[in-house]
Amino acid sequence: MEVRSIYKYARISPFKAREVTREIQGLPVSAALDLLAFTPKKAAFLISKTLKSAIANAENNANLKPDGLVVKEAIVGEGPTLKRIMARARGSASRIQKRTSHIRIVLSDEIPIETRETRKAKRKQEKKAAKKKIKDEASESAETVADKKPAKPKPSTKEAKE
Repeated sequence: MEVRSIYKYARISPFKAREVTREIQGLPVSAALDLLAFTPKKAAFLISKTLKSAIANAENNANLKPDGLVVKEAIVGEGPTLKRIMARARGSASRIQKRTSHIRIVLSDEIPIETRETRKAKRKQEKKAAKKKIKDEASESAETVADKKPAKPKPSTKEAKE
């Protein structure tokens, strides 16, 4: 079963918040909370708050135990931008954009399909397989070239007469 929590209009740029949410995706809830507790960023506090809310939703609304939960997805969407003005030289002005975010965390009690570590290991294996395939193709082409005997050049007419 899936449980979610959304924090709307968080006063942080989505770019900064996504950096932290990428780290917790696929982790068990306890590990994600530990990681967020020791991450020295403003986004970590806001995401931790949202994660705790999702855990509370799971316990109270869905009757799930928090130790069996996994962060299925942690998504940061763009919220409305507050536009402000800062005075500049010669009476002109420049715009300041104060961005907001919508943080959505989905928890699941199912076994995670992929974690960061498994994805990393999978990519490593794919790279090895690709290198091996390229090496095999190169050796096959070398064998076919070796199998073909070079044709003897035909003697020119002048050489044939002599």
